[in-house]
Amino acid sequence: MGEERRRGDDADDGSGPGAAYTQFVLMESIIEKLKLLDYERLFCRELGFKPFSRHYFAIPTNSGEQFYNFTSLCAWLIRLSGRNFDPPQEYDDPNATISSVLLELKSLGHTVDFPPAKLKTGCGEQCIDVINKLCDSVLIHRSFSWAMPIYPQEEEEVEDNAIDDEAELDLNKVEEEMAEDLDDEFGEEESLLDLDALKNKKTDVIGKPENIMVSNTTAAEWKLELEKVLPQLKVTIRTDNKDWRQHVEQMHSHSEGIEKSLLETKTLLSRLHDEITKTLDKIATREKYLNGQLEHHLNEFRSMQDQLAETKERYKQASGGVTERTRSLAEITEDLERVKSEMEDRGSSMTDGAPLVKIKQALLNIKKDITQMDIRTGVLEHHLLQARLKDKSNNAHSSTIEAGLDD
Repeated sequence: MGEERRRGDDADDGSGPGAAYTQFVLMESIIEKLKLLDYERLFCRELGFKPFSRHYFAIPTNSGEQFYNFTSLCAWLIRLSGRNFDPPQEYDDPNATISSVLLELKSLGHTVDFPPAKLKTGCGEQCIDVINKLCDSVLIHRSFSWAMPIYPQEEEEVEDNAIDDEAELDLNKVEEEMAEDLDDEFGEEESLLDLDALKNKKTDVIGKPENIMVSNTTAAEWKLELEKVLPQLKVTIRTDNKDWRQHVEQMHSHSEGIEKSLLETKTLLSRLHDEITKTLDKIATREKYLNGQLEHHLNEFRSMQDQLAETKERYKQASGGVTERTRSLAEITEDLERVKSEMEDRGSSMTDGAPLVKIKQALLNIKKDITQMDIRTGVLEHHLLQARLKDKSNNAHSSTIEAGLDD
């Protein structure tokens, strides 16, 4: 059910059934490109990596190891393409490493149409795509070009073989031709049968020839005729590879060869074993001798290492106290500088007449402000008096008018 569902999904996506295996094919092509770049010597041996299998980045095995190998390979390819890129470390942030790799990939002219989180696994279609694009960039940077394939020319079969094949007869064909000839003879005899002639022939055939029959042809003529007829009389029986007799002979020959080579190799291996055991014994005795001679020095070295560790620990403790005291000293010096600046400001203000001048200017400003306020109050009072006088005049006028009306 799962396979049928997956096939149905592939059909819905519009891709064929082999779309799931394209990453394996692409990974094999990547391995070939890396071999062209001599990655086994320049990358694996110099940087301490194992050669990758042909499906290493296509199948998830160990995400941490695969991600580190993926980023290291990308960094190596980016450096080969002519750019400066530091090799990643195991403790680096994976997001920062991925973003830097994708940034270099975009600067090389390639497009990225997938989220960067897809590269955290260190394997899959996206990782293979990135490695393939970087390999192409390196090959373009090195001006590498694929040569046209050279196909081997097929040699035409010699006509002599055809002639020999025609000359070679098969037993079945020979039997068929003989049967046809006999049928033709019988047909001719039936068509030319004459009873009277047969009676006369019976009497002739029963009688024996009186003279010995002698041939008039010479030996040279016989040889010439034999050369003409010999290719047609050649009968060859082709050997069958399935014949058990040939295999038995091969097995016997191979077993004899194996026995001979086994005897030779046994003697050589026994000699080699003896030499190796002798050398191992010599190495063991030499090692014991060296251990005995250097045991005192080794003890001294161990004691010196212990002393070094103790001194390093004391140095760390002392350096910690020194840093604390330097920090407190810096704080005290800052406070001292601040107090000094305040004292200088106060001393300068006490000896300088600038504050008195400032006080006088402030008093003058206050007096100006007081006079301005007095003027403003006087103006307001004047306006108030005028308003009151107007009100009084209006009231007196209204009273006179009322009195006149009463009258």
